[in-house]
Amino acid sequence: MEIKHSVPTLPTGASVIKATSRWKKFKPYWPIFLMMVPGLIYLLINNYLPMFGLIIAFKKIDYARGILSSPWSGLENFKFLFRTSDAFIITRNTLLYNGVFILLTLVFSVTVAIMLNEIRNKFLARLYQSIILLPFLISMVIVGYLVFAFLGTEQGYVNNAVLPALSIEPISWYMEPKHWPYILTFAHLWKTIGFTCIIYLASIISIDPEYYEAATLDGANKWQQIWAITIPLIMPVIIILTLLAIGRIFYSDFGLFYQVPMNSGMLYDTTNVIDTYVFRGLLQYGDIGMSSAAGFYQSIVGFVLVILANWSVKKLSKDNALF
Repeated sequence: MEIKHSVPTLPTGASVIKATSRWKKFKPYWPIFLMMVPGLIYLLINNYLPMFGLIIAFKKIDYARGILSSPWSGLENFKFLFRTSDAFIITRNTLLYNGVFILLTLVFSVTVAIMLNEIRNKFLARLYQSIILLPFLISMVIVGYLVFAFLGTEQGYVNNAVLPALSIEPISWYMEPKHWPYILTFAHLWKTIGFTCIIYLASIISIDPEYYEAATLDGANKWQQIWAITIPLIMPVIIILTLLAIGRIFYSDFGLFYQVPMNSGMLYDTTNVIDTYVFRGLLQYGDIGMSSAAGFYQSIVGFVLVILANWSVKKLSKDNALF
């Protein structure tokens, strides 16, 4: 005897009520979801679709046959970065510059954010914020010409006004590599501090003023309040931004290392990083497989560093870890 199991179904009216209930929950938030659509489309086109190009790193591209039909080359494209005599120099420069940038940007950004938070005049606070943020909005090409206006050998302001006043002979800035670690570091800080300090300032402003009032009643001065209240409460933001920066430690600001030194060959020992080296190699050899391999290598190393850094943070303070 065959036993038939009946599957209970909701009445039509109940289905309509259920759908209506879901719509009522969604309805207040549909403008927010609608605002997300352009960003999601941009994220898909700009960040996810190009991931298809990772296979270029493992192929010897034949333009006549196309990407998919081009022959596989294994790890040949990656050997370009490691077989060259400049591999140590470009890796050293990339890591050291970015390590210094991460540390100094963190220190100066937090310091400037705390100082801006102490300004009580709203007009002056907004004015200073705008002035500090302005360099971040300037193209690196313009920054390169601004630096050249100061350091140009013949017409530069430093050689024609500052050094003569100090009884110092003019310096051929674009011919002497020893000065450029300091110049590039200063240019990077001048351009990027404005953006990161605004993020830290937003975090500081969100701190409940009652913490500072209680600390004042207990006799704590401003310095003690900063170390006991401000820094600990913005620590999650500091960790997040630092982890994101560590993830890009093998990437360099191409404009900073290419445009600002004006691509001077005499400065390659101190200004050549992975990104500029690959760009010059691409111009010389026209091999996009090599440049794709370099990008893939940078991404993998950055991913591993983020995982290790987050693991270290989790060991010290689980609540402050990114994931």
